[in-house]
Amino acid sequence: MIKVNAMGDACPIPVIKTKNAIKEIKESGTVEVLVDNEIAVQNLTKMAQQKQYECKSEKLSDYEFKVLITVGMQNMEEKMENTDNNPVSEETVCLPDGRKKKKIVVLRSGKMGEGNDELGAVLMKGFIYALTQLEELPETILLYNGGAPLSCEGSDSLEDLKSLEAQGVEILTCGTCLNYYGLSEKLAVGSVTNMYVIAETMSGADLIICP
Repeated sequence: MIKVNAMGDACPIPVIKTKNAIKEIKESGTVEVLVDNEIAVQNLTKMAQQKQYECKSEKLSDYEFKVLITVGMQNMEEKMENTDNNPVSEETVCLPDGRKKKKIVVLRSGKMGEGNDELGAVLMKGFIYALTQLEELPETILLYNGGAPLSCEGSDSLEDLKSLEAQGVEILTCGTCLNYYGLSEKLAVGSVTNMYVIAETMSGADLIICP
């Protein structure tokens, strides 16, 4: 693993440092990047998606974020082929904040749609992963009732929610719901909220997505 410290670095330095670290990888490997803001996480994530690298991100504290970018053999082969046959000078561009203001996602169940529960759980996991791939991220994700366990320990969607949080998406889970399901000590991403904040957030939203 190659570690890159980009704390305090302004855009596009974190991306440039990461690209240089990736060049040092001979076959396959992982680059761990530390940055201090959500925009840097978004830029690194978009760069990884464009290159089809595996990318995970996590919020460590208010001003510390970790991004893990894994480069596989296939990525390296494509990189060598492009370098040999089609050398391209890439421009590193700083993207604006990828969050769409007042776009809210509401997760009120651990399942998506009506019908088979097992299929519904698979669909919900796929939906949350798809959110991480959007060009425009939601500003806030609200979880309540059956959706509350999605943000807790043991959730299959935990890594995707952590990635969204690291990119600046606010993750809020209903405290009453956590208490009801006995999950008050199991919350693993985001923070606890109450019904007033949920009502206020939803009433002020321009767009509410509820799968």
